[in-house]
Amino acid sequence: MILKGKAHKYGANVNTDVIIPARYLNISDGARLAEHLFEDVDPDFGTRLRPGDIIVATTNFGCGSSREHAPLAIKAAGVACVIAHSFARIFYRNALNIGLPILECEAAAQETHSGDILEVELTTGEIRDVTRGRSFRAKPYPDFMLELIAAGGLIEYTRRKIEARRSQGEA
Repeated sequence: MILKGKAHKYGANVNTDVIIPARYLNISDGARLAEHLFEDVDPDFGTRLRPGDIIVATTNFGCGSSREHAPLAIKAAGVACVIAHSFARIFYRNALNIGLPILECEAAAQETHSGDILEVELTTGEIRDVTRGRSFRAKPYPDFMLELIAAGGLIEYTRRKIEARRSQGEA
């Protein structure tokens, strides 16, 4: 699975309130949440973002409150994946649960600049900065995680597995 898009770079400790301000937590629709992504710290983000673009950050991305709204807004906005040196543990889990690919790669997080074009190969963990002619390596996803991401997250993945077993008479 190859992803390609423009990098949008952020620094350290980007918390969930920066990703999606708390005043929007009464919204559960991903598309509506996406309209407010990074609104307070980067008001033009939504106008620059194109489907398939990639967020890059340094350390502790997604820290703060343990709400699903942050990765949901990112995914619903059309962001292909997030690359960071490190993620807050609960953000990491929430992102995977909804099928948002995230990769930990210190070198890519440090050396990528906003506007760089990145290609990401989830099966190998290779991150190519096409703009700068550099390559980086993150840990690749195992096959079952690629299936979970392709399904759109844990709930849909599980639903499909249950349906497959039922159709085979194993339920």
